[in-house]
This record gives sequence, C-alpha cells and structure tokens, in this order.
Amino acid sequence: MRDPVMERASLAARHDFDMLPRSADIDVQPARYSELSAIAEMGNRMVPGVQITERDLERYFAFDPGSILTFSRKQKLLGAVAFLYLNDRGHDALILNKMNLTHPDFGLLAGRSEEVSAIYVWAIAGQGRAMAGLGNVSTHLSEPRLAPADLYAQPSSADGRNLMIAIGFEPIPSFQRELWRYRRPWNRLASNARAVTSARSFAGARY
Repeated sequence: MRDPVMERASLAARHDFDMLPRSADIDVQPARYSELSAIAEMGNRMVPGVQITERDLERYFAFDPGSILTFSRKQKLLGAVAFLYLNDRGHDALILNKMNLTHPDFGLLAGRSEEVSAIYVWAIAGQGRAMAGLGNVSTHLSEPRLAPADLYAQPSSADGRNLMIAIGFEPIPSFQRELWRYRRPWNRLASNARAVTSARSFAGARY
C-alpha cells in the first residue's frame, strides 16, 4: 500500500494544499464540545450563506468529532473548518446534486471505521492568522483513513474562490452548482501512471 505521507516528501514542492508548510504558531486540532457554540457563531458571521446552529454542529460532532478542526493561537480561537467525510454513496450524491449540503443525511457520511471516498469542505471560517494553519490541516487529512480521498468545495465568496485557486482546487463538471475539486498529489500520480499504461497498451495493439 502506498504511504501518502512519505510520498509527500518525494514530490516536487508545489503551492497546493498538501504541500503547504506547517505553522508552529497556529494550533490545529479537533474541536472540543465546549467550542461548538463559538464555532457556530463564527461560521454564521463570517461565511456567506451559512446558517448553522450549535445543535446542528453537536449532531455531526457526535457522529465524527474529527470532522471539525479549530485554529487557535495562544489558546485563542481564531477559526474552524468543518468537513463532511463522504462514503461512496455520499460521493455520488454530491456529484449528482442529490445531497442536501445544509443538513446532509448521515447515511451519506462515512462512519469512523468506514472508508472515506471524498471529503467535502463544509465550511471554513477564520480571522487574523488562522489560514496560516492550513498546512497543519493538510497533515491531519493525510492520515491513512483520509489520505486517499480528494477534496471538494463550493466557494461562497470571491475570497473563498481565491483561496480555492491558491491551494490547488479546480472547478469540475458536475450536476452540483460550481463544484470544485482538489486532487491529492498521489492520486494525480496514479492517474498519470494509468494513462501512460493505457497509451502504451493502445500503441502496442497497433503493431
């Protein structure tokens, strides 16, 4: 089995999500239950179109506490990012626009012992130097359970779209409105290898 963390070091340095440097100043860790109220308030205030309650966050936090990460500096909460870890059915539902992204069905989410097919960036909010912690987030998402999954997002503002571009997301064709995808570097390598193998097979078949 490929070790994505080791492969990160072997790839050429790139300005994309999985190559962002870790920050020693920003602490990134799974949210604590006591922080959910502040996270909900921050998301509603800072992310256009987000309307989420503390109770909503509590439900998803109980399902998978690792799906909400906080950014903090010197124990001061600066922001948070929430992910939906999707199973195969959730991945298909996302692409086909058959998923309620405001209140997603738990049946579309991967259980903590289940393979994650795709990671949807549900919301990200931060103030001050919070975004300097994105490299720490990429390290978290390189854990064995999460590393094989590409990331998806729907930017809700010009700033969000600029951030997506800056860290390697690209818009993709889908039934979902303005869906962007970030392909993990090891998945790109695997796709390129399959494409080369297919091309060689096709060329060999001609002679």
